[in-house]
Amino acid sequence: MSLADAQQRVDTWVSQYEEGYFHPLTNLARLTEEVGELAREVNHRFGQKTKKQDEAEGDLAMEMADILFVLICMANREGIELQAAFDLMMAKVETRDRDRWTKKGGQVDRRAGGLADRRAGGQADRRSVHQADGWAEDR
Repeated sequence: MSLADAQQRVDTWVSQYEEGYFHPLTNLARLTEEVGELAREVNHRFGQKTKKQDEAEGDLAMEMADILFVLICMANREGIELQAAFDLMMAKVETRDRDRWTKKGGQVDRRAGGLADRRAGGQADRRSVHQADGWAEDR
């Protein structure tokens, strides 16, 4: 499903209700809540804070989908075409950051540390690269 299709699907769902889209500040609060839920799950899985024994396992994918839903609601309310915005953002980073990090084996792989690494069985740790080039400070 494209971002445009996702935006249309959300709009079709929201449009059936009198209330329509929430106010921007309400949506921002909702987005903050959803990001907090994702952060909690990431912390439980990968951080030092473990879950309580009786606490159910969370779902990272659903937490990310919740965030995407709220972002789509925000974009729809403001008339923003997410596909166009995403394409512009990718063109920016593909140009600006093209030579920022070390390419794998001379190949361009824009998913460093992501699916490509996991499929290859690697555990890429980009922190040392980010810290070495000041990435965290200049974002």
